[in-house]
Amino acid sequence: MIQQIIFISILLVVGFFAYKSYSRIYKTIHLGKALDISGDTGQRWKNVLLVAFGQKKMFKRFIPAILHLFIYIAFLFTQIELIEILIDGIFGVHRFFADKIGFLYPIIINTIECLSVLALIATIIFLARRNLLKIPRLVKPEMKGWPTLDANYILIAEIFLVIGIFSMNGADSMLQKAGTDYFTNTGNLVISSAIGGAIFSGLEISTLMIIERVGWWLHILVVFGFLLYLPISKHLHIMLAFPTVYFSKLTSRGEIKNMPEIMNEVKSMMGLLTEQEIDPNADLPEFGSKDIFDLSWKNILDAHTCTECGRCTSVCPANQTGKKLSPRKILMDIRDRATEVQINIEVGAQTLNDYNDEKSLFDYISDEEIFACTTCNACVEACPIMLDPLEPILELRRYKLLTESAGPSDWLSMFNALESGGSVWQMPDQRFDWAKSLNEDSQN
Repeated sequence: MIQQIIFISILLVVGFFAYKSYSRIYKTIHLGKALDISGDTGQRWKNVLLVAFGQKKMFKRFIPAILHLFIYIAFLFTQIELIEILIDGIFGVHRFFADKIGFLYPIIINTIECLSVLALIATIIFLARRNLLKIPRLVKPEMKGWPTLDANYILIAEIFLVIGIFSMNGADSMLQKAGTDYFTNTGNLVISSAIGGAIFSGLEISTLMIIERVGWWLHILVVFGFLLYLPISKHLHIMLAFPTVYFSKLTSRGEIKNMPEIMNEVKSMMGLLTEQEIDPNADLPEFGSKDIFDLSWKNILDAHTCTECGRCTSVCPANQTGKKLSPRKILMDIRDRATEVQINIEVGAQTLNDYNDEKSLFDYISDEEIFACTTCNACVEACPIMLDPLEPILELRRYKLLTESAGPSDWLSMFNALESGGSVWQMPDQRFDWAKSLNEDSQN
């Protein structure tokens, strides 16, 4: 009864703080501008099934994809055992499903244990890849400090989770063999029985019961800790990958959003608009994005969903040639800035309607980064969960060029030449006159 009260108390506390944390994430994402989401709903669900659930794009790199799949499937199946632990903890019972589903129970638990072993192997390899092999995309400058610690913390937590599972099940198997009434017969648990026989044989029943309870509590406390930790971790993609994929654009991944104001201005210059369509009193619009308020909520959702895997950066031609641009860093900076703004609003340092802390995204992202982008779309294609790092890069660049009239000197001279002479090489429009003679010759 005391254990039951403790469990329920912890569950309520975790639920309260989790609600606050995830509510902050929701509010942070919606600091962005409204965005119309339309298109084929069936195609959106297909993307969710293939990309989010099916991990389709992960398999462009087969070995890490297989290792990630071990952890992913183990995570999904372990939720079955987690549901049972929650029921046991709330109602003070033990192995609630064991006598409810009969022969299916040992099949499910054995499957979970096999997957847990594979997940443990994958976890150890991932730790080695990050800390011993130092895979280049995992040790870029933006990964120093917290991002690397974050990844290691989760991997270490997964090891403790597996230890909890096998401590609980291994001691439970030995207690069942000892004929203890409280410990319901689960059928033969192959791995747990082997572990129990190798490690726990010869121990007193009281000791086995302590080990079983320690494993049980270790398992659930790691899960609770993980739940509270997610909002400040890149592993938030476990939850956000599904809505992110669903809301991803259905048009060509290489399509760049048009700017109607620019298009109408060009049409006006070319005489393609009627006088009724031209509004001489219209205010000059502000182009692009300066801060997170100017981005769409989907851009901020992408930033919070980023797995920091670095696949985008590893294929970026600008990054490969030594330039400062890293698409992964752009998304990380957007997330950090959005979080900073939301915290300032929550503590009362600023208000949402007239927010001004004299900072912007350009305090996080340099001009060198946004102007290094070649707009090749490689980062968009590489992302395993259909994020779009290119869109905010373009929005920031548009703000610099069109609103501030700032940019690299060779770019500005090119724009001026194009505007005044119709050629980026400062050549007059008559550069095509030589072609007229070709047309005349062909007619003769």
